Amino acid sequence: MDSNIPNPAQTDIPFVIDDFHKMPYRHLGRSGLQVSNVGLGTWKFGYPETGDSARVDEKTAFEIFDRAVELGVTFWDTANRYNLGSGNSERLIGKWFASNPDQRRNIILATKIFGGMDGYTPNHSRLGRLNILESVYACLERLMCDNIDLLYFHGYEPDTPVEESLAAIEDLVQQDLVRYFAVSNFTADQLRVYQAAEQNLSIRCRVVAVQNQYDILNFETNQPGVLDYCRQSGVSFVAFSPLARGLLTSRYIKKGVAGPGDRLFDEKTIDKDLTAEKYQKLIQLADMAKTMGLEINQLVLAYMLTLPGMGPVIPASSTVQQLESNAEAGKLILTAEQREQVSRIIHSTVS
Repeated sequence: MDSNIPNPAQTDIPFVIDDFHKMPYRHLGRSGLQVSNVGLGTWKFGYPETGDSARVDEKTAFEIFDRAVELGVTFWDTANRYNLGSGNSERLIGKWFASNPDQRRNIILATKIFGGMDGYTPNHSRLGRLNILESVYACLERLMCDNIDLLYFHGYEPDTPVEESLAAIEDLVQQDLVRYFAVSNFTADQLRVYQAAEQNLSIRCRVVAVQNQYDILNFETNQPGVLDYCRQSGVSFVAFSPLARGLLTSRYIKKGVAGPGDRLFDEKTIDKDLTAEKYQKLIQLADMAKTMGLEINQLVLAYMLTLPGMGPVIPASSTVQQLESNAEAGKLILTAEQREQVSRIIHSTVS
């Protein structure tokens, strides 16, 4: 026997693997692709010194990436348009991959295309064949990768035939530049349009997930009914901003504590987002989490992962400590009574 070929009897790799570094995985839609229960959103990863509006610089991002692998948080989400259309979130991930080429196989890399990046003609944006192909080529260059594991359309575009957009994805899949396909910021009706069109094309480009905003204080703010559609159709709902832009964390429990550096404070939306009713629910959730020995964000994420139709959650983390706290939620198993208690809190009417 070739000495370079491992002997199966001597390896500790199990025949079937359901987790990675103790982080449970779940299927994305009805596909064979599995992703970590808790992923990593990189919306504000970039180069703040360039004025790109990023909040997480390269040094901190690399520390987060390193720790994410150790924690099994291997579903990484970005987009070409993040940080004022600079592409810097993708560039930063690409630079980390270049420094850690052995980790590429461990990461499920997701990015999104739609908006303009490198020019201003009408063909530099939207979902025509030309922009889809050119955008993916540019993403791969910034990411320093040979392929994208999961490609999203970042929005719905009514002016291009859906069949043209899907055919472009099909070609990218056949070239092995894209492995799986999903959409973002879609309504249930728009998902139905895509799923009807894909019946006429190859199975390779079917929608496996939809990434929309969802949190347990605001629910589906912009596209109501999509989570229920996912439950029925087998498409995974990938929740972005699951912590309500930081509201569902301990920092807002004491009023007046939040300050510069907190997103809602910096964006001057605290008064609008933290209503009296939401504040009371926040306090109740915090009290429940405390009795369970958890942080509020951990309780919230663990509960969301139990919702029918819900796929992974992708909270952003601006520090290693936030990442570690969020990652714990992916391993928690709530009892039926605990799930019911959370449901009563978030659906109650506070007078």
